Amino acid sequence: MRALTDVEIKRIEILTEKSVEITLIEPTATGLEKSIMDATGSVRNYLKIKSIHDFDSQGQGPENKIQIKAYLIGKDSITESIVSLYRPNTKKGDPRIWFKGLGTYANANDILAIISFEKELYVLNLTRLDLAKLIESAQNNPVKELVEEINVKSRLIANELLDLLQKVALRGAIPASLQADTAVGRTLETLLGIDINSSKKPDYKGIELKSFRDKRGNRKNLFAQVPDWSLSKFKSSSEILNEFGYQRGEDFKLYCTVSAIVKNSQGLKLKLNTDIGHLIETSEKTTVGDFVIWGLETLHARLLEKHNETFWISADSILIDGKEHFIYKKVEHTQKPIVSQFDILLEQGIITLDHLIKRTLSGKVVEKGPLFKIKPNALNLLFPPSQIYQLSTK
Repeated sequence: MRALTDVEIKRIEILTEKSVEITLIEPTATGLEKSIMDATGSVRNYLKIKSIHDFDSQGQGPENKIQIKAYLIGKDSITESIVSLYRPNTKKGDPRIWFKGLGTYANANDILAIISFEKELYVLNLTRLDLAKLIESAQNNPVKELVEEINVKSRLIANELLDLLQKVALRGAIPASLQADTAVGRTLETLLGIDINSSKKPDYKGIELKSFRDKRGNRKNLFAQVPDWSLSKFKSSSEILNEFGYQRGEDFKLYCTVSAIVKNSQGLKLKLNTDIGHLIETSEKTTVGDFVIWGLETLHARLLEKHNETFWISADSILIDGKEHFIYKKVEHTQKPIVSQFDILLEQGIITLDHLIKRTLSGKVVEKGPLFKIKPNALNLLFPPSQIYQLSTK
């Protein structure tokens, strides 16, 4: 994709401020002539995250083509379209995408925003449409109506969750549902009726919940992601544990933090190779060296999937009759992380990862991570300006 102009970047910022999630695509002259566009990695990830389409599971050939209703949005008109998603038999089945009627809607090298809403796709021409003028217009128009409808729906869910959290806060000190570091989050999710599971999807209708004890100053969990074993020297968590683990009580474990700034006590460190898009974990042991790899594109997708919208909920932890209780008191509401910042924060040691691997007496290896975490008070380095809500406890 070509470099975006300042005007196009500003128009993306306007959509972001309105909670409109997009992916971008650029039709070429050849693509417009042949009615074909490459479905780039960012487009594929967006469609997959939005549960619109998964190219990875799609077969090749016209018999496997998928078509979805779509709309081309103009300044004063909406043109109904059909989006075709397919993998041809030629060229190794490289993913393709095409919107019917696009040839009369866009010129070559225009930047188009694709928006998923209510399981249909909408296209906005960021190069041609003056979004600020249209959205701020006193008169209704297709752009304004679409953006406002998406924004209102987004706020409805956030307000619904905020109301539930306020009711929890008004209960005052609530006994922990278990004794563990995770108790602050597990207790709240139980109160909200959220099933406790290992799903990678956000917790509440698309909003991720992250609870923490306010006075601990602990790093905040971003997400868990195992390495790409196919690219890695080691092929499992068991191999990592065997090489770097230690005995603690009845368990043989590896519980440690790994940073790109300094080696830890196990001699482990992170390093980035942005030229090939890899995050690498390496050991000072010359017999081991680089041993696991994460694709940065995979980590970016996980960040966007997990933290498209997040409530970071702080709680006071107090003891009553020797039992931990929580008073939930504040919410920081973040949206749409700045993916480009993720790599920088990794390099600066502001984002780190934790190994949480152990082998029990039965011989079973349990892996709770690797967890990617961010230092306290650093959310503003990864997310646009957030909203903070104080929960009333009276």
